[in-house]
Amino acid sequence: MFSAPEKNIKELSISENQIIADFGAGAGAYTIAAAKALNGTGKVYAIDVQKDLLTRLENSCKENHVGNVSFIWGDLERPGGTKLRDQSCDAVIISNVLFQSADKKAVLSEARRVLRHGGLLLLVDWTASFNNMGPTPEQVFPEMEARTLVESLNFTLDRAINAGNFHYGFVFKKGLYHD
Repeated sequence: MFSAPEKNIKELSISENQIIADFGAGAGAYTIAAAKALNGTGKVYAIDVQKDLLTRLENSCKENHVGNVSFIWGDLERPGGTKLRDQSCDAVIISNVLFQSADKKAVLSEARRVLRHGGLLLLVDWTASFNNMGPTPEQVFPEMEARTLVESLNFTLDRAINAGNFHYGFVFKKGLYHD
């Protein structure tokens, strides 16, 4: 199975009225799954650097009657690039983004900045290169390197998840100190 957004989103134990950011929202599978998990309450911020993807996602949300999503054109690798306030989110989703990021630490630091204390980070990425599917071998961000980098930014591993046959997944909790 590919990465399963609906299944993986359940790992965040989303409750109504939460604020969730989907970093690198792309086609929006995680955005829509998170918005539906909120049952029309709360807010999902779909953030991407590609305006055309945000436009397509906005249309998809309209077609699927998903109204609790805001779309932000932003650069995850710039401090403040998401345009979200400090400690404004209950959860951040980073799925299939780090393998294509030049500055992985900057992306994760931005997630840390916008997460509330005790907030959750769902990280999903490719385990390997699969011929014409997913990243090239040089782009793959190995699971243990990802975990080490996230933990170096004062996140605590809450649990590893089965994110699909081609992906690894983790849920991390933002530490309570060192902002």
